Amino acid sequence: MSNKIRIGIIGSGGIAGSHAKAYKQMEDVEIVAVQDIIPGKAEAFISRWEINGAVGFQDHLELLKLDLDGVSICTPNNAHHRTSIAALTAGKNVLVEKPLAVTLQQGIEMVQAAKKSGKLLTVGFQPRYDPNMKAVKEIVQTQLGDVYYVQTGGGRRRGMPGGTFINKELAGAGAMADIGCYSLDLALNALDYPKPLTVSAYTSNHFGTNPFYHPEADRFEVEDFGVALVRLEGDKVLNFKISWAMHMDSLGPTLFLGKEAGLKLTPAGNGPWSGVWDGGIGSVELFHDFKGHHVDTTIPVQEHAIDIFYEKVRDFVVAIKEGKGAPIPAEQILFNQAIIDGVLRSSEQGREVTIEIPEL
Repeated sequence: MSNKIRIGIIGSGGIAGSHAKAYKQMEDVEIVAVQDIIPGKAEAFISRWEINGAVGFQDHLELLKLDLDGVSICTPNNAHHRTSIAALTAGKNVLVEKPLAVTLQQGIEMVQAAKKSGKLLTVGFQPRYDPNMKAVKEIVQTQLGDVYYVQTGGGRRRGMPGGTFINKELAGAGAMADIGCYSLDLALNALDYPKPLTVSAYTSNHFGTNPFYHPEADRFEVEDFGVALVRLEGDKVLNFKISWAMHMDSLGPTLFLGKEAGLKLTPAGNGPWSGVWDGGIGSVELFHDFKGHHVDTTIPVQEHAIDIFYEKVRDFVVAIKEGKGAPIPAEQILFNQAIIDGVLRSSEQGREVTIEIPEL
């Protein structure tokens, strides 16, 4: 009898390949099954990735009847909710790709299902595994004093996806959910995830709906730009801005302003698809004024050769093997989801809205 961790993959789109690649590098893991609702697609995925012995399914409920230790949820955003809840109810541990869900209520129900099942529900934010991200959290926690203002987000000059990403029913949201959730996780994780209280937001889609800028303009249903002011517990405020496309090279750095010092970050990468926090850190600067003197320190960015996507998937496997808690708990990411949900509600209503998260 094999003592390998038995994994199923639900959804066989682009991101599922990254999960398969990571799992295949682990000697203590066996990919047992793959599911996709499109006939033949799961089998084609198994063949392409040379997953010997794996079985293809069209119905995720059939896959979940197997003896599995965990599943990777790699579906479009709108299916995260039902597939995660089904997997948890079937007694499987779950690694769900970001964003957690489409709405706050869906996220709440997913967390409730995890608590009821006693299984892991962890969310796929691989930038957490960048050692520079870990260093930033340490600086924010130890050198800035009480942080009262955070500015985060990012802008691609030209970085609009298509397909499922621009369909409202499938994706739930556009740039906010796709790349904005990474920016939110950077900021909120550094602050130990304070609870969001209110949101006042504006969103638009001037580029996605213009055939001059997007080949699928007639099918573009989500936002390609958004900006929000978010009040956080502890008398803190977050200025959040995100864009898939714009006539600008940057929406500015990420800033943490504390009573003792300030921190400025820029994302790694260059080119029209860069400028957002889905990868590493480009620069880190610490600012401090002392008795009229400016004390500004450039902190070296660590060069590293680790595969942060692999580290994310590996952490999930280790948590299963060792009976640990979720590496990136859904209860935490619920606050991230609540802000995105609040942004869309505020933009639609044209006013500030309150965020209400029940005790779970």
